[in-house]
Amino acid sequence: MLPLYLLQTVLPLVLIGWLAFAPPRSVIGFWTQSLAIGFTLFTASLTGIWAFPPWWAPYVFAALLFASVIRVIIRQRQTLWPKHVIGWLSLAVFASLALYAFNEARVALAARALPGDRSIDLASPLGPGEYLVANGGAAPAVNAHATLLDQSIARRRPYWGTAHGVDLVALDRWGFRADGIMPAEPSRYAIFGRPVITPCAGEVVAAVDGLPDMRVPQADRAHLAGNHVILRCASADILLGHFRKASLLVRVGQRLSVGDAIAEVGNSGNTSEPHLHINAMQPGTADAPFAGAPVPIRINGRYLVRNDRFEIPTRSGQP
Repeated sequence: MLPLYLLQTVLPLVLIGWLAFAPPRSVIGFWTQSLAIGFTLFTASLTGIWAFPPWWAPYVFAALLFASVIRVIIRQRQTLWPKHVIGWLSLAVFASLALYAFNEARVALAARALPGDRSIDLASPLGPGEYLVANGGAAPAVNAHATLLDQSIARRRPYWGTAHGVDLVALDRWGFRADGIMPAEPSRYAIFGRPVITPCAGEVVAAVDGLPDMRVPQADRAHLAGNHVILRCASADILLGHFRKASLLVRVGQRLSVGDAIAEVGNSGNTSEPHLHINAMQPGTADAPFAGAPVPIRINGRYLVRNDRFEIPTRSGQP
């Protein structure tokens, strides 16, 4: 994740700085490069994981791009078309970049639509606070779990049910999800230790505890969901995973109501950093509990997609 976070920070600044201080000398080249950078930033705002820099960074980049465009328009006198080979090559490169970024944005926007004709409505699995969706949506462009929708690869089949999974991180008042860029200690992440609560009334059909919380960026690939529960609500199973070690408060066979405490968010299992994973699926088998058909979810009435934010207000009487 660290290379992604650095790329999201450095690349926009390089592209904007290039336009501002070394713009093309032709009108066509300038506007082609400007549009290419604009499309690239828009696509990145949809497909990047804006945990670092925080969610508001794309708005800052957009403002810097606008200021750069105005600066060049005011200062530079340009010919209509490029006069040299380098100018034409630059025009071709940025035209190709614009087309690529436009197509990627189209795919990411399409993935924001609720897939299929069946979904399950859930209450928030987290209490008061502001949260960012790190993974969510109907395509790999915005949801790493969606790669599991392609069942042509045999090793993916036992985890098919998690293909519409949603990953949630908590934000502080400034929009940051951790104390630092990517600290190794899980407790430095805002979501670590947050209570996980029941999103639907049902029965606990699986419960795992005792796995260690991994230091970032280590991951336990032998236990993908880490400490977790599977809650059977009506005809669907709800998986909630990556709990903090020894925080589990429920047992198999226990019936839960919406809002009941389950555990605390941790960093157990195959995680890049502390977060809560949640997905719905048809019941699997004893040998492959995550292999049932995936079911899209809506949380508090919303189909959540990468970089969506939502807030759970403090109820009257809560501290």
